[in-house]
Amino acid sequence: MMSIYAPYPPEAKQRGGPRGIQSIEVGGALLMALVHQGRPLALKDLAREAAMAPAKAHPYLVSFIKLGLVEQETVSGHYGLGPLALQLGLISLQQYEPVRLATPRIEELAAQLGHTVAIAVWGNRGPTIVRVAEAPSPVHISMRHGTVMSLRGTASGRLFAAHLPREETLAALAAEAQTQPGKAMPTIDAELASVMAAARADGLASAHDGVVLGVSAMAAPVFDDRGRMVLSLTAIGPSGNFDLRLSGALATALKRAGADLSRQLGWRDPAKS
Repeated sequence: MMSIYAPYPPEAKQRGGPRGIQSIEVGGALLMALVHQGRPLALKDLAREAAMAPAKAHPYLVSFIKLGLVEQETVSGHYGLGPLALQLGLISLQQYEPVRLATPRIEELAAQLGHTVAIAVWGNRGPTIVRVAEAPSPVHISMRHGTVMSLRGTASGRLFAAHLPREETLAALAAEAQTQPGKAMPTIDAELASVMAAARADGLASAHDGVVLGVSAMAAPVFDDRGRMVLSLTAIGPSGNFDLRLSGALATALKRAGADLSRQLGWRDPAKS
């Protein structure tokens, strides 16, 4: 799966390479530690992960907070990634090549289907909306860029869960459970396993009145040349006139678009090879 962050490249540290600013590289270790852990950390724990003393780490964190790269939780005092870091990550996701390829396709689908259609990719917090084509009809459902979709309750989330490696699915479920205590279990239970199996068999995932009552969605996968799911094409609209049939026009259009984009990215259907 795609990651929007990467560790500092070791070759840049070698002698003879471009000269950088050491203090930025040192402070960057704190940001990379937050990315690696995927959750807010206490100062002592964050400093330990970055291999520096808390007293040394603190001034860097103060500056990062001023820039918006880091934010400090009011109650716990823990440090996490800030709004600027999230915006940079979202822009990185938007510039990902498959997203640029799929963007004009969702505009066509929205016009054809009469529903809002979005692109979701796998970000560091889960399935993330990075492009949205609004429905041309007066009644449409709004989705915001940067929205992270639930693995259990949304079509996009269920689709990614079905195609992710099991360990990534479990890690994402555990992270989701931390933000929604009592609402989700960080395990692949029988119900979720059944939904995932159906998504793989059908080539689609759907959600009827999933996260929001009266709103339904359907999503189709797009694969790259290595058979990895790189994004989902997700249609969303009012449940009253949203066709969830696997043989319906909506399902057919989404699957066709997903397959076309996958072929453009070098994917070959194993069943036809």
